[in-house]
Amino acid sequence: MMDTAEVILSVLVVVIILVSLLSNVLVLICFLYNPEIRKQVPGLFNLNLTFCNLLLTVSNMPLTLVGLVSKAQPGGDGFCQIVGFLETFLSTNSMLSMAALSIDRWIAVVFPLRYHSKMRHKDAAFVLGYTWAHSMSFSTVATCLSWVGYHRFYASCTLFNPRASSRTQFVIFTVFFHSFTFLLSLIVLCVTYLKVLKVARFHCKRIDVITMQTLVLLVDIHPSVRQRCLEEQKRRRQRATRKISTFIGTFMVCFAPYVITRIVELFPAVLINPHWGIVSKCLAYSKAACDPFVYSLLRHQYKKTCTDIINRLLKRSSLNTSGRMHENQVNSIAPAE
Repeated sequence: MMDTAEVILSVLVVVIILVSLLSNVLVLICFLYNPEIRKQVPGLFNLNLTFCNLLLTVSNMPLTLVGLVSKAQPGGDGFCQIVGFLETFLSTNSMLSMAALSIDRWIAVVFPLRYHSKMRHKDAAFVLGYTWAHSMSFSTVATCLSWVGYHRFYASCTLFNPRASSRTQFVIFTVFFHSFTFLLSLIVLCVTYLKVLKVARFHCKRIDVITMQTLVLLVDIHPSVRQRCLEEQKRRRQRATRKISTFIGTFMVCFAPYVITRIVELFPAVLINPHWGIVSKCLAYSKAACDPFVYSLLRHQYKKTCTDIINRLLKRSSLNTSGRMHENQVNSIAPAE
């Protein structure tokens, strides 16, 4: 019998699955529909991130829901090892894809004139090749050493070592794994985005100086226009900070609780509440639902593409409706003749 907390967590997992599935599919549709998005180098990183999120959504999240509801391992040991391999691979790949996106933005903002020579499609393919090799290496090692299985604290097939004989090796592997995935990605995100923010604030100050000089010269300007200019200055400064905070903040909020919990559980004396384990897992899963909005759907280009797709569908629907109405009118007139 499920208690109230488990029912709430089950509903939360269902919501995350639905939002993640719909939003990531929408990003994929925009990528396929708009050739301009496909031409851009960041589009490759977004495509890889979307692929990882979609595969995680359809392969791991439903099985976590099954494990949470049934309170038992979904499938046999071999099946669970495959699922655990996918979970390790996809989560690592998605983190490194976010780091790659931050490096791309850093190059675009700090070296705008050399961006197209520094970040070409073949350079992006090389970076993606590294993310796949990096993710595959940790996943393969964990699977070959049988350090992947069903973990009841997270109701998931994930990194798990039930054998006491290899505990020391597993602890070392787990620390290395999270250091070279979560911690490495976090450091890259912080360094690159803080440099981007520094450059953005510098440009904002230059624009503010020019704006103030213009306002001083235009002595006859209406006070409301002057006030709007000052408000736009403030919004411009806040916009850059808000974007950077969103990139780093969502990464920390979603992944940090789960990673910290995985590190803390390595100490035998520490007891972890199973409900907290599942909550931290849900937070990690929620990143797959957040990413489409953080990196794609809230951008102007994706918004315009979504609008174009909707208008095209509505136009086609209206044409089909008018065609059927015209056909019905012809059929109704024909007997009268």
